[in-house]
Parts: sequence; C-alpha cells; structure tokens
Amino acid sequence: MGKSTTCILLAALLAFASCEKKSSKDYLQESIAQGKKIFRYNQAEGLSSLDPAFARNQANVWAANQLYNGLFELDADLQVTPALVDSWEISPDGLTYTFRLRKGIYFHDSKVFANGKGREVTAQDFVYSFKRIVSPATNSTGAWIFNDKVLHDAQGKFAVNCFEAIGTHTLKIRLQKPFPPFLEVLSMPYTYVIPHEAIEKYGKEFREHPVGTGPFVFRSWDEGNDLILVKNEKYWRRDAENHALPYLDAVQVSFIPDKNQAFRTFAQGKLSFLSGIEEGSRDAVLNKDGSIKESFSQRFHVQKSPYLNTEYLGIQLDPSNYADKNHPLLDKRVRQALNYAIDRRKMVTFLQNNLGKPGTSGIIPNAIPAFDTTIVRGYDYNPEKAQQLLKEAGYPGGNGLPTITLYINPPHKERCEYLQKQWAAIGVNVSIEINQFTAHQEMVDNGRVNFFRASWVGDYPDAENYLSMFYSKNKAPFGPNKTGFKNTVFDALYENAQMESDMFIRYEMYSQMEKLVLEEAPVVVLFYDEALRLTQSNIEGLGSNAMNNLSLEKVNIRPTLPQLTINN
Repeated sequence: MGKSTTCILLAALLAFASCEKKSSKDYLQESIAQGKKIFRYNQAEGLSSLDPAFARNQANVWAANQLYNGLFELDADLQVTPALVDSWEISPDGLTYTFRLRKGIYFHDSKVFANGKGREVTAQDFVYSFKRIVSPATNSTGAWIFNDKVLHDAQGKFAVNCFEAIGTHTLKIRLQKPFPPFLEVLSMPYTYVIPHEAIEKYGKEFREHPVGTGPFVFRSWDEGNDLILVKNEKYWRRDAENHALPYLDAVQVSFIPDKNQAFRTFAQGKLSFLSGIEEGSRDAVLNKDGSIKESFSQRFHVQKSPYLNTEYLGIQLDPSNYADKNHPLLDKRVRQALNYAIDRRKMVTFLQNNLGKPGTSGIIPNAIPAFDTTIVRGYDYNPEKAQQLLKEAGYPGGNGLPTITLYINPPHKERCEYLQKQWAAIGVNVSIEINQFTAHQEMVDNGRVNFFRASWVGDYPDAENYLSMFYSKNKAPFGPNKTGFKNTVFDALYENAQMESDMFIRYEMYSQMEKLVLEEAPVVVLFYDEALRLTQSNIEGLGSNAMNNLSLEKVNIRPTLPQLTINN
C-alpha cells in the first residue's frame, strides 16, 4: 500500500471516528448550519424498541414507520396499497396468498452485511421475519396476528410451509381458514421485513440497532432524550415527478413526558409537529364547541380528524388474578353500575373541548364502517339505574363496597378524577394510583391490576381488530385480551365472522359480539378519539388518516422560515 493511499485511509478513518463521537446536539447544530431539513417531533410516552416485532404502541410504531417497509401500507382513506409487493393473487378458497415482490429493494447499509453494503430483499427475508414474529423465543407482542390465522399441521404447530419462499421474489402464505382482512394485517408494522444478519449479530439488542428498508436510517438513540434518523440516500421510492424520497435530511424525536411542556415547546417553534394535547393546553387551540381558535390557526396548521382509537377502562375478569374471589368487580352488576354512573357527554364537552365523541356505543369506534349506534346501544348516563344495580348486587348506596383502585398513567389524571367524582355520587369510592407508562403497561399486560385505564388504537381498519380484545385465545401478555374476558358464544361468533366473506353478514356478527361485551361489561368505554395534529406553517406534505399514522417520506420543509435552533 502506497504512502498516499495510507494517508487517505487514515484521514477517512479519523473523519469517521470524529463523526461517530459527535453528540446529537452537535450533529443537529451542524446540520442546521448547513441548511439541512430537520423534522422534529415529540413522543411523550417514550420509546421501548426499534424492533418491529415490538411495535405495540404509537411511539414504537411511528419510529418503525420511518425505518422499515412491509408488503402493504394504508393510504389516507385506509385503503390497502402495495409497498414492497409488486403483485399478488388470492386463491378462490381464500387460503393461499401469492405475492411477487418488487425487485431492487435493498436493506440499509450496515456492518451486519459484507463490506457494509445493504443487500437485496428476498422472499426468504419475509419468511424469516414472519417466523420470527410467531417464535416463542422472540416473545413478540405481535404473534397474535398470525397465531390463529396461518396454516397449522395435525399436531397444532405452525405448518412448515405456512410461509414459503418460491424462488427469490415470490412469497406464499397459507391460512388455516379464510380471513377477509388479511391484507390489512399485512400492513401492520409487526410484518415489516428485517434481515436475518442483523438478528444474528445483535440478538435482542436489535431493538437499538435497527436495519430496514425505509426512508430513514438509524443514527443514534439516547434513551429518554432523543432519537435521530437520517435520510436513506438509497431509498427505493420516488415521488410523482420522479424525484428521490425522502425530502427531509433527518428526523429528531424528543421524549418530553409532560404533554403541556411539549405543547409549549411546539408553540416556541422548537418542534415541527405535535400530535395530541392535554387538558392544560386545549383551551389555547380549541373553543369549547371543538372548533379551532382563529388566533391559533393563523400561526399554525391544525388538522382535526377521526381517529381509530377507543379510550376505555378495563376490568380484570379472571378470578385467578384476585386475592378475594368475591371481589365486587367480578359481579357484572357492579361493572354495569360503573358504566351507568358516567356522564360521557359532559366529560367530552368540558374536559376535552369536544375533541372526541362520547363512548355511548360499543368498543368499535365511530370511524369504522361497522359502527352503528342504532343497533349497538351502550351505556348512557343513568345514575338511578347505577344505584339500582348496586342494590341488587348487595351494596345499597355503596354500603359494604370496598374502595376500588383505578390504575392510570400521568396524562389521564384530570379525566379520571372526574370519573372518581361521578362514582362517588352513587356511593362507589375509587382511589387513583398513577404509574409511568411502561410500568403501567407491564402491570396491565400481566394481570397484576384489576381496574385500569387503557386505549385501543386500531392495528388495521376492520372491526375485527377491536373485537380481538375479547377473544379468549388472545389473552395478554401475548395477545390483546387484557381483561381476561372469556365467553364461548363470543368466541364462536368471532371465529365464524373471520370466515364470512359477506360484509353485511359479518357486520351483523360484529354487532352480536359487541352486545355480549356490553352485557358483561369487561370495559367502560369512555370516548372515541379524534386526532389533533399541529404543524409549523412551513411544513408541507404531512397527511393524516384515521389510523393517525406518521409517514415522513413525502414531508418537506419550506426554506422561507428560519430553521430551528437547539437549546442547551
């Protein structure tokens, strides 16, 4: 090796080392000074993993959306559209799906590959990714999406050919029984493709060393402080004018836990985008009737739209999770009384500035086509009925009823204090225990709390996704059934609905299932959410849909306004 070559190599290594040592703040300051486009948003509840196998909440899902792709995605109208798939066929019996992949799709450059260069995605990568999801060794929170759907053998195990690569670019998936919304399932982040080399190198630490095919590449994650993703210069997708995507140079995610503080940070111009605001900030944006304040809309872009999110309280129904096998929450009359005691309309109007719709129907939100208040009637405000039910349960006026503890996480304190007063009015004493999001979620998933605040954000836009919360075989922590609800009639309807191709017959089955859930009251439906998305006036191309997805590949920042600065 010549002297000049050695010097060049040494200089390159020193430059690389310098770049590696550069802090997030220094990197951002330098990028801004160079006029680069940095999109900044906040994730109040924090981030637990960058592995799509654990894309269970908004923070994880939004990050995964930037790093990975799957076979399909949802458009603004929640219609399934192709991503990494070029074409597909479904067999007449609805049991075999054949997908032909796009050619020339490459994983991000990474040291997990030879020479650090990303290799082409193949059908075998999808087979590997899907089998990893259902493997007990992975312990993925998304295993349920395939568990009861794909083909099993005579011993009840996953069939060898349930996921099969036919050559380099053809993938087959075989189902146990027809499942009409299966393409919607394949748009979920759990199904994003990953390379086996990254798992072989990092194992469980893949959570902080992601390698995907998406529009942005991982740079750094300082847990609790920020996540930085940078533009994928080799991204496969282009815009309608054949310009390379993404337009942004980098994305910075902050983790300010106080949503009111995050709102103030946005108002100061230090965040590009903010989704969702809490009680203390709503009056600055919304009038009491839910309309946008003119003074705010003149400074910022405001989007308000239906959101596939149902906010509810869950009640544990599995007696094995109770020390007292006669606990009042195991009596459905007490659960029904808790439901009747709440004035949901007043709650939404005065606490939320009419952001959202009162949860006076079932668990399926109003943005789903199967939603029908004329067929599924939920709980209206009826304190007299609530008191009657308490009396029938042996607790007249609440006498003899022990204090019930409601477990929540911080952003929901004011709302739950409102509920606390409503229940006190019928003689039910409820104490509130607050835990941080991760601890709260872990306790709920493992059945360690009997009365808890929760929400269900749709994984895909079909009512079946919400009803899966009550299917007995989906019991948490490996499925979405966090209440331990078990009903043989419900289970039979749920299984039959999955095989029904007639949409209207399926909707009728969904309504029957909702009525069963309302009767047994494993949940207290509070409201159907609406998404409120705030962006700085120089942000372009940030669309929205009822899934409240965040896709940044077509977002741009106009250069007419000064770029953001990073404070100490």
